[in-house]
Amino acid sequence: MTPKQHILWEFIRNYSQKNGYAPSFDEMKDFMNLKSKSSIHRLVKELEEQGILCRKPYQTRGLALAEAKEIANDDCTYLPLYGKIAAGLPIEAIANESEKIAVPNDMIGQGDYYALTVEGDSMIGAGIMNGDTVIIKHAKDANNGQIVVALIDEYEVTLKKFHKRGHSVALEPANPAYETRIFTNDRVEVQGILVGLMRRYEGN
Repeated sequence: MTPKQHILWEFIRNYSQKNGYAPSFDEMKDFMNLKSKSSIHRLVKELEEQGILCRKPYQTRGLALAEAKEIANDDCTYLPLYGKIAAGLPIEAIANESEKIAVPNDMIGQGDYYALTVEGDSMIGAGIMNGDTVIIKHAKDANNGQIVVALIDEYEVTLKKFHKRGHSVALEPANPAYETRIFTNDRVEVQGILVGLMRRYEGN
């Protein structure tokens, strides 16, 4: 799943468990902070094509989780949760090997992974919100436009879009309230690439 697909899937799952029926397309649109329902229809169709959702005919709230795609314990991998990472002003991410989080196997592939809790709102334009858990694949380099965990000056850690320009690196937020920060190459170390996102929906 893409991060947006997983966010929507989590919302539908938690909403359905709480209310006994699926959310409306308007509720999904509002939750995902989208301007039109066409984007929701596209995301739902993608989840249906993956066999994750199914549609009950002749029902207004006819979306349901496909039983075969319910995530069981055997379908999860436990990753270390390395504290909080700023999606606003950089803060130090504190590793805690004793804390683990269950992640669906279909969110990860070959390689080493870890999880971080997002603190801040500078990446909301990329669908990453305060309190989200991001899944990171260990990497020492990234392509332009990828969202990375970046270590700045050997002590500040942040989550931003990566752009390498000659001898400099730009760390770009996804919120116009924040400015892009530019550093020389020797000041920035890529520590991982964003591959997934998990969110707990606390309904009212």
